[in-house]
Amino acid sequence: MSDMNNILQLSDVRKVYGNDGITTEVLHGIDLTLQRGEFTALIGPSGSGKSTLLNIIGLLEQPTSGVIRVQGQETGTLADEELTRLRGRSIGFVFQFHHLIPAFTALENVMMPLMLEAGRPTPQQRERATALLTRVGLADRLDFKPAKLSGGQQQRVAIARALAADPPLILADEPTGNLDTAAADEIFKLLYEVNQESGTTFLIITHDPRLAHRCRRVVELVDGRIVG
Repeated sequence: MSDMNNILQLSDVRKVYGNDGITTEVLHGIDLTLQRGEFTALIGPSGSGKSTLLNIIGLLEQPTSGVIRVQGQETGTLADEELTRLRGRSIGFVFQFHHLIPAFTALENVMMPLMLEAGRPTPQQRERATALLTRVGLADRLDFKPAKLSGGQQQRVAIARALAADPPLILADEPTGNLDTAAADEIFKLLYEVNQESGTTFLIITHDPRLAHRCRRVVELVDGRIVG
């Protein structure tokens, strides 16, 4: 595929922590490309650098060296405000713990990224959020607050929220890690369906080999290096 299909490119990305002469290199020259429509699992043992890599891909943390391009945009020279805008329009996040706002309804939680962008709620945002919650099977839960939803339902709200701004890339960090097997299977199926229907690229961190090997590509990280 051409570079135009590359949603994400990492070239020789390294991350070093520490100072005063005592340093630890956590990521050792990572090269990784994700193309439009990929459905990829990122696996590796605890301490392998997965969370650091995810933070760097998500533009939440800067690498020590190397090049990152998101939709062809090199990020190394961008100011914080420019990084925030690029992240907001290009990347959606789904976490193990849903991080929903307890005082807000499901509909308001999904509208939040859109309201932050526009500065105020609009009928178009409400329509978009309603459509997404309907898409994830929660049309009858729009006005429910998180405490009134099951764990699986809360994760569906989080997925709808991640999709609100229609980002080309979704980063999912252990999205089924806090769910029982049946709910985990439902959430995984939903992510896959969204990928198939919309062409959204997914990078899913998971410790569950059963789910990882249902992805179309598996990237393994060991001791800060991609090994497979």
